[in-house]
Amino acid sequence: MSIFKKYSSYYDLLYGSKDYQGEAEYIHQLIQSVAPNAKTILDLGCGTGKHDFCLAELGYQVDGVDFSTSMIEIAEQNLQAQFQKQKENLSFSVGDVRSFQNDKKYDVVVSLFHVMSYQTSNADLQAAFETAKSHLKDGGIFIFDFWYGPGVLTDPPVVRVKRLEDPQIHITRIAEPVLHPNDNCVDVNYNIFIKDKGTGAVEELKETHKMRYLFLAELHLFAQEMECLKQLHWLTLEKPGIDTWNACTIYKKC
Repeated sequence: MSIFKKYSSYYDLLYGSKDYQGEAEYIHQLIQSVAPNAKTILDLGCGTGKHDFCLAELGYQVDGVDFSTSMIEIAEQNLQAQFQKQKENLSFSVGDVRSFQNDKKYDVVVSLFHVMSYQTSNADLQAAFETAKSHLKDGGIFIFDFWYGPGVLTDPPVVRVKRLEDPQIHITRIAEPVLHPNDNCVDVNYNIFIKDKGTGAVEELKETHKMRYLFLAELHLFAQEMECLKQLHWLTLEKPGIDTWNACTIYKKC
C-alpha cells in the first residue's frame, strides 16, 4: 500500500466534494438502529480522519487507524488546527488493518470508503475481520462498505477522467480499470497529472489500486462468530441489488 504515500498529498482535494458529514450521519443512524448505547468507535483505514471528525461531533469517542503515515500526519494537523474542541474525543495512529492491536475494546468498529475491498486476498480479508473482532466488545458491531460483486459485474467499470483544482495546483486524473473476473478484482490504473499554477511545471504520477469486489455469501464465511444484522445499499436502508456498486453490512460479535 505504499501508493498512498504520494496519494495522501492530494487526497483531500480529490475527495473535497465527498459528503463526509452525510456519511457520518448515516453511520450514526445505523448505529442507533442496532446499538443505541454505543459510545466508542475504532475506524480501520481512517485516511485523513474526515469521517472521524464528524463522528466525534456526533458524540462518539473515536480512534482512527491508517496504514499511511502521511495521511495520519494530515489528520493530526487538522485536529490541531481546526478541531480543538474534539481533541479529547479523537486520536489517530498508524497501523495496518490486518494486524493492528491496541488492547482496547470498542462498541463499534467501522471501516469506510471501501477499505475492506483493498483486502484483495482471502488471507488479508480474514485478517481484517480478525482485527475488527478482536477490538469489539461482546455484542459490539462492525460496519463497513465495499464494492458489491453483483453490481460490479452487471455494470463493469469504465475509463473515467476527473479534473479539479485549488489555488496552487490543477489535477487531471485518468482512471483506466482492468477487470480480473477469476480473481474477483479490478486493477484501477491511475495516471495523475499535477500542474503547479505558479510555475507551470507538471508532475505525472502512476498508481494502481487493486480492488476486490465482494459477495455477501463469502463475507459470511469470513465473519465467523459474527451475526449479520443488516445488508444495505450504501447510504440507503434498502437491500443491495444488481444495480448496487457500493454496499454496506452490519455484523454483530456473538
